[in-house]
Amino acid sequence: MEVPPEMLDALAGWFAQSLSPDAAARRAAEQSISSAAASPGFALALLGLSASPRNDLQARLAASVHFKNLLRRRWPKPDAEADDAADHLPASDCAIIKANLLQLLLTAPPLIQAQLSEALAAAAESDFPARWESLLPSIVSSLGTAVNAGDVAATNSLLAAAASLFSRFRNAFDTNALRLDLKYCLEIFAAPLLEVFLFASRRLQAASTTVNPLELRPVFECLRLCCEIFYSLNSVDLPEFFEDNMRQWMTEFRAFLTTSYPPPVEADGAPDALRAAVCDNLQLYMEKYEEEFRGYLKEFVEAVWGLLTAQTASPSRAQLAVTAIRFLTTVAESVHHALFGSPEAMKQICDSVVVPNLRLRDEDEELFEGNWVEYVRRDSEGSDADTLRRAACRLLRGLAANYQDHVAALVSAQVQQMLAAYAADRANNWKEKDAAIYLVIALMQKPGATGGGTPVVDMESFFTSVIVPELQAPDWQSEPMLKATVLRFLKEFRDQIPKATALALLPSVVRFLTHESNVVHSYAAIFIENLLIIKDVVPVPGVSTVTRSPRYVATDINPFAPQIIQNLSTALSLPDSYENPYLMKCLMRVLGIASIAGQIVHEITTRLVGILMEVCNNPKNPDFNHYLFEALAAVIGRTGEQDPTLLPAFEASLFPVLQRILVEDISEFWPYAFQIFAQLVNLSRPPLSQNYMQLFGVLLSNATWDRPPCVPALVRLLRAFLRKIPNELNQEGRLPNILAISRSLLSRSSTEDSAFYMLNTLVENVGLDIMSPYISEIWSALFTRLQTRQAVKFVNSLVVFMSLVLVKYGSGVLVSSIDAIQPNLFTQILPRFWIPNLKLIKGTLEVKLTAVASTKLLCESAVLLDAAAAQLWGKLLDSIVTLLSRTNQDGAQQEQNDGADAVDIQKTSGYSVSFVRLQYTGKSEDDLLKEVNDPKQFLVTSLATLSAQSPGRFGPVIEQHVDPANKSVLLQLCAAYNANIV
Repeated sequence: MEVPPEMLDALAGWFAQSLSPDAAARRAAEQSISSAAASPGFALALLGLSASPRNDLQARLAASVHFKNLLRRRWPKPDAEADDAADHLPASDCAIIKANLLQLLLTAPPLIQAQLSEALAAAAESDFPARWESLLPSIVSSLGTAVNAGDVAATNSLLAAAASLFSRFRNAFDTNALRLDLKYCLEIFAAPLLEVFLFASRRLQAASTTVNPLELRPVFECLRLCCEIFYSLNSVDLPEFFEDNMRQWMTEFRAFLTTSYPPPVEADGAPDALRAAVCDNLQLYMEKYEEEFRGYLKEFVEAVWGLLTAQTASPSRAQLAVTAIRFLTTVAESVHHALFGSPEAMKQICDSVVVPNLRLRDEDEELFEGNWVEYVRRDSEGSDADTLRRAACRLLRGLAANYQDHVAALVSAQVQQMLAAYAADRANNWKEKDAAIYLVIALMQKPGATGGGTPVVDMESFFTSVIVPELQAPDWQSEPMLKATVLRFLKEFRDQIPKATALALLPSVVRFLTHESNVVHSYAAIFIENLLIIKDVVPVPGVSTVTRSPRYVATDINPFAPQIIQNLSTALSLPDSYENPYLMKCLMRVLGIASIAGQIVHEITTRLVGILMEVCNNPKNPDFNHYLFEALAAVIGRTGEQDPTLLPAFEASLFPVLQRILVEDISEFWPYAFQIFAQLVNLSRPPLSQNYMQLFGVLLSNATWDRPPCVPALVRLLRAFLRKIPNELNQEGRLPNILAISRSLLSRSSTEDSAFYMLNTLVENVGLDIMSPYISEIWSALFTRLQTRQAVKFVNSLVVFMSLVLVKYGSGVLVSSIDAIQPNLFTQILPRFWIPNLKLIKGTLEVKLTAVASTKLLCESAVLLDAAAAQLWGKLLDSIVTLLSRTNQDGAQQEQNDGADAVDIQKTSGYSVSFVRLQYTGKSEDDLLKEVNDPKQFLVTSLATLSAQSPGRFGPVIEQHVDPANKSVLLQLCAAYNANIV
């Protein structure tokens, strides 16, 4: 695989610049890389740079990450849509990559090797094993060579590649195809894996007295990788090979857990990393293969227990303790819970495992001060990396599942003991109170918790005597870790706090928003935000259904809103909280609910725009940035609708930064910017200003639509313009241009939703006089696409669009315009697509629209009312009744959107330009049939009117062509709405 050196040097320079703190240099480099990505052989150049020892290591690492992500996006997928093939890597490049990747991976530095292993797994996800039959035999052959040569480093590189390859079996949905792939892997790899495992184990035993950790670290890593692969290959089912050789594996596992190594080796952490991997495997077998594993259970419980009670200086013991406790928890929740059932055993667990791991450690305090983001993620949100505190409490809950009274008594006594210790010496024993509160949080029943909880204290008394004093303490800046736990308590039990109590405590919580600790002011913001989205179940008078209504509304929050907004604004200026997503999320929520006016609107808008200007320099925190745009959308939407005179001020503040986003090509923010523009257009009154008309021109440029992530936002902006200035489409060839864009969007399955949204927008807002010359062109594009794209999603969208044309322009226009493409085409479309797909339509507005349109077809269309079309008429009616009688339609139970879902849709570990809808910009759909309150009533009353004009004609048709179950439903509907089909 030859890549010209000058290409490697150019790529290396761009990747080096892409890491520059200078935003201009960074963006120029990113643009160069983006342009190069369209060139043939780009993936090969990335791989070549990753493996090139003469180039800078950081540039090589960046190239390897880019290579991995490129393969994830563009490696050909066997089930991909045909129109997506243009984005795929060329087959010739894929063949070269598959031929070279493994060998390049083996010689790469460790950091790059990890990225190339993931790249290999990304390619293998599609091609392995059917289209990459040489891969696994190559790994096995190279493993044999490395083991025979005693080369542990090469062995580890190969095992790391295999671990990436087999990781797919851990979480994949169990299918016959998956099992066939697993069978193939087991036949080739299971025996060699055991050989490598035993080879490394012998190597470890021979060197067990070695005191130099550097000598043993690769051997421990080899064994850990073997354990990781063991887990993957055993995740779906217990393979026969592993069952037959279980004793060999379990003997070595037990040895790793019970053998002590010299202190320098233990302190290195490698032994504990191996033991943690062993504990993961033990838990897997305990959960899935208990019957086969039970013979080994007692000895492993004893071995794991010994690890937890042993004294060690290993810095990695914490993570081992988490996995070990997790294993014991699985045992405690199983039929073998009697192993811990005696009072003595439970007390020992509480004293030796739970309580020591509940108390804050030095590492926790360092994390609290030095990496507050990770502390919050672990403590409040949970994470893949479990914490000792959470694991210890989960063990208690596992025991409580079978021994609730005994556990409750033990924990209650422990809580009282901790609180007494705190009362005796508040200055030095605050950690005791912290642990006591944590215990209560972990074990007490919470609303919605499955399996209930363990009552360990009287909650009202505990809240009054333990929690409230900390909230109202004059020295509210002191003991920040304790204050954080108190605020977390509020968050966990927010549903149980009476509304009056919560509002009374709110001023105390609001002051914590300006606490100097990032964790504390983050927890205060999290609690307030969570409080504001609580919904209570409210019965609907007269019917047997319920609705969910917000507990806290504008009138509740208005008295506190100015202070909350001010404190949040102040907190966003505190060190390390300039881009604190929890603060911005809380601000978003308050602005979306509270009614604010006057000077505070101008101040918060100016503040948010200033923050946006700053983050434009380096958009690095996607969660924060999403909430920032939501906050802007909230303040524009809430106050702009109440006071239209604010619009010029919003435009003056926002246009410079939004124009900067477009001009400087800050691509991450383009989808957001277009949504804010759409919101401003929606609030404007015609005639629109010159600034908006210039934006309209940009919108009609083909180049603007070349970025798929922006397309949904652009369609929303187009919709806003068409609502305000529909007649502008008649000028300067704008409508043909829009239709050309829609055809381009329609040609790809990834953007066809936006194409239909654009066409729907045109029909909704533009009169037939303007659309008439182009409607045949639209049908031609749609039906041409239909010939190759008959997926349910596409056909459903087509049925919705045809229904919209019928409702807006009439059934005659619909039928005649389609038949103009080909005679009698409509009567071919109706039975093949409309009737069968009508019953599959989802969404409240879509169901109503298609049901009403189909009813109009039945009762108004000459084509359907022709006697020769009786069967079509009956089948269409049958489909309408099926649609309307279907329960639990998608979206039918959606509540009015108050922005409660605005926040958890942007969870991502890194930045990728994608469309994320801003909830606070408002709904994007309108009910075009407001005059029809109930489509069921509309159906039967229309049928009654029709049948009255031709008595006796439609009854036999219904009898012959409507399903018996649907005939019964139809009769019930007629009775319910006092309508008769005669």
